[in-house]
Amino acid sequence: MKQFEVPTFYRSSILARVKAIRKELDPRKKDFSPTEVNLGSFTFILGRHFGFCYGVENAIERSYKAIAENPGKRIFLLSQMIHNPAVNEDLRANGIEFLQDTQGNQLINFEELSSSDVVLIPAFGTTIKTQNILENLGIDVKTYNTTCPFVEKVWNRSQKLAQGDHTIIIHGKFDHEETKATFSHAQQNGHVLIIKNIQEAAFLAQCIRQEKTRDEFEFFFKRKFTPGFNPSVHLRKIGVVNQTTMLASETQQITEFLRNTLISVYGAENINKHMADTRDTLCYATNDNQTSTLQLLEQRADLAIVVGGYNSSNTTHLVELLDQNFNTYFIKDASEIKGNDISHYNIHHKEMQFKKDFLSNEKRQRIVITSGASCPDSILEDVIKNILKIRYKDQEINELINNFKA
Repeated sequence: MKQFEVPTFYRSSILARVKAIRKELDPRKKDFSPTEVNLGSFTFILGRHFGFCYGVENAIERSYKAIAENPGKRIFLLSQMIHNPAVNEDLRANGIEFLQDTQGNQLINFEELSSSDVVLIPAFGTTIKTQNILENLGIDVKTYNTTCPFVEKVWNRSQKLAQGDHTIIIHGKFDHEETKATFSHAQQNGHVLIIKNIQEAAFLAQCIRQEKTRDEFEFFFKRKFTPGFNPSVHLRKIGVVNQTTMLASETQQITEFLRNTLISVYGAENINKHMADTRDTLCYATNDNQTSTLQLLEQRADLAIVVGGYNSSNTTHLVELLDQNFNTYFIKDASEIKGNDISHYNIHHKEMQFKKDFLSNEKRQRIVITSGASCPDSILEDVIKNILKIRYKDQEINELINNFKA
């Protein structure tokens, strides 16, 4: 695996040691059991895989290279590089301006750009329309295109499926940048539909069985399908791909559900003519992080903490998983922990909440802790240190960290 040149302030000495130990013991990454880090009266139970993935490290490396290689030039990011506020704020602090927000709303008009400006494409990729606008302005869209290779893999697979007359079903969030980009690329070759979850897949199954009218289909999936989409024609042959940050298990569940629906209509002996095998499009990093989190569910712990951007899809899914077994706190960074009080984001109510005395008075505390694929290890380390400060002084914390055993 390639080693990226990521700024050292994103790294963590504690977590680097943990990862090095696990790599030595399990070089092929077959063991998804968590790591226990004992620091005084705390046991932090870390997921086997957490933090920056390949695509994020690639995007960050190329972003900082763009800064170093273009002194004096205006540098723009199409939208947030990744869904982590600390990373995006640091890029802003280094002079990078954002052209759009995460919803695609224009912050700076494209007409204000010139061919001498540098524009970075974020890890999520971008739409064909936006790419064409930039190219028509004479802007180089290749040198600093940081689109994740695993997102591009989905695009390439979608193209081949569409060329084989498959309709592309995207499991994703309609308003997410990556899903918009995948939709844009896929529709160049055929018809596309976006579904969010198994409930929408159930409605789609009724459309496949022609139990819903075209009007009902168009009302239910409004703005989520390509022009001219005819469910009675374009749902006879499909392939399911996903927004790479969605739960892989849910994508597989949706795929199997739709596969069984097509079998009920066309027969098992004909299924290969009506459904493509797209398991190879699932992102390995998302799979690894989610599988590691499932292993955390089997642990005995007092609570769980997930660290990452509140608009991060992959991080939100980790919260959803851990919420099944633990009182789970979703925080963006260590600043959310002040003494024994914590401010955290409730994904169900979509609001910040406050919890006083979130740690109990029990002498020993077992805390499950992990982070999303766009969260720097340094932020996770700061969270661990802030928790330690509830019971220990700075000098004691330094001693604990220097002497810890994983």
